[in-house]
Amino acid sequence: QVQLVESGGGLVQAGVSLRLSCASSGGTFSSYTMGWFRQAPGKEREHVGRISGSDSRTYDDSVKGRFTISRDNAKNTVYLQMNSLKIEDKAVYYCAATRAIGIIDSPTMYDYWGQGTQVTVFA
Repeated sequence: QVQLVESGGGLVQAGVSLRLSCASSGGTFSSYTMGWFRQAPGKEREHVGRISGSDSRTYDDSVKGRFTISRDNAKNTVYLQMNSLKIEDKAVYYCAATRAIGIIDSPTMYDYWGQGTQVTVFA
């Protein structure tokens, strides 16, 4: 059973940076593709990006060029570096793990989820 714990959220001003972390336990971390999702109030959970076990990265167009996903397999941790934050980035951010392959940008394709961390961006 994989357990995921996110951290690093907070209240920040637009334009600044924030780094989220997601610590994993209970599984072979390097064998999982790790995804980041976010959910704003009243909206569906949406894919932000993901990183495979071989470090292949995919990003949603809304964050491409501003967000970077990385992983440290020795620490069983995945990171989401968020630069140039915008008000519309405000959401609860979740990390998730899957062994599925292919186009895995749907939340239904992920087996394990963290509890989420709130990111609030103000003007």
